[in-house]
Amino acid sequence: MKKTILLVLAASVFLGILFWVYQAVLSNKSSSNNKTVELSYWGLGEDEQVMQAVIEKYQLSHPKVKITYNKQTILNYRTRVQTQMESGEGPDIVEIHSSWIPMFWEDLSPLPTSMISTKDFEKTFYPVAKESLTWQGNIYALPLEVDGLALYYNEDILKGVGLETPKTWQEFIDSARKVTVKNQQGQIQTAGAALGSTNNVDYWPEILGLLFLQQPDGSLTQPANQAGGEVLQFYTSFITDPKNKTWDVTLPSSTQMFSDGKLAFYFGPLSQAQIFQANPNLHFKIAPVPQLPGRNVDWGSFWAAGVSGTSKNPKEAWEFLNYLLSPETQQLIYQQHAQAQTPARIFSRVDMSDLLINDPIMGPFVSQAPFYRSWYLNSQTGDHGINEEMINLYQTAIDGVMGGQLPSVLLQNTQASITDVFNKYSRRVAATPGGN
Repeated sequence: MKKTILLVLAASVFLGILFWVYQAVLSNKSSSNNKTVELSYWGLGEDEQVMQAVIEKYQLSHPKVKITYNKQTILNYRTRVQTQMESGEGPDIVEIHSSWIPMFWEDLSPLPTSMISTKDFEKTFYPVAKESLTWQGNIYALPLEVDGLALYYNEDILKGVGLETPKTWQEFIDSARKVTVKNQQGQIQTAGAALGSTNNVDYWPEILGLLFLQQPDGSLTQPANQAGGEVLQFYTSFITDPKNKTWDVTLPSSTQMFSDGKLAFYFGPLSQAQIFQANPNLHFKIAPVPQLPGRNVDWGSFWAAGVSGTSKNPKEAWEFLNYLLSPETQQLIYQQHAQAQTPARIFSRVDMSDLLINDPIMGPFVSQAPFYRSWYLNSQTGDHGINEEMINLYQTAIDGVMGGQLPSVLLQNTQASITDVFNKYSRRVAATPGGN
């Protein structure tokens, strides 16, 4: 009888404990379900009012997710955001440049493959997104846009001499030479093309990067070969070669010259169109960049967004980014810009290319998107990091050629220093694009 009573008491105690634990689990689950998830998002490209419209629509179906968007300035942005992230106090969602993965991948949370598989990522976005934003099978950011380098040309100058838009580099050279106007002292009054120098050619790093990527056997990672020397000589020949001289180091910046209608050909990204459109007297059009015969390679440079590795809610952060890049949300953002008459980004999704391919401003960039490649020569990131250091190395090489030094010797020094920069930031960069 005593044993029976003891067993009953023990069973009662056990069931009581079990019931208490079950109630606690239910209580915690209920509390968790009622908890509001707060996400912070640091961006650069979109204004608060545009993103607020997106956030409000998202919260209709996700009432327990509160998202705060803060538009940042580009000044010291990379170092500011990375310092905050590494301290654990940074944003959950962070906008980064496509070339920053070597500096950021260890601070980012990989995209869950259960949300977007690698195969779906490759189908959804252009090849340059995989090239730039993935490493060792992990996806570290989603592309917010597609952008790169295109050829701007002064329509009036070309029409004045009956020229077509150049499609090859030889056509480009011939056209630039033909439209260059010099005074009796040999000084350039109307420039054909802005290439050759580093002090007054805006986006010269991207132009040089494009030439290396297009050049057979050219390598930005290991440039110290004959192909690399030929690229430097070609780039500087627009100043140093009397037959091809279409530019000079004494001229104003290429952006200023083109804005003033004194430059026929200009290379730049989409953002420059807004600057040139501000001049009602400037009639310009945009075309794909020139190519070598039998090749089609373009320069891509764009902004993306990832999730901090110290975020307390990475799943919810990635879910919002996935929503942000959906066709419906991308169209909503585009409509917000259209209503406000502000410039929009080019859709990063392949399945939305038809919507912009015939646009006179965005269309040429879209047509190049399948052929974009990238490297660490992006002049407008202000990263105080891998881009600026690589730019400094190649600037030394170009300036050396302009000073009469041999390209072969200069590029040997450049190549050795490139390895040092790679080692400084991460061993991840050893197998990055541009190495050919």
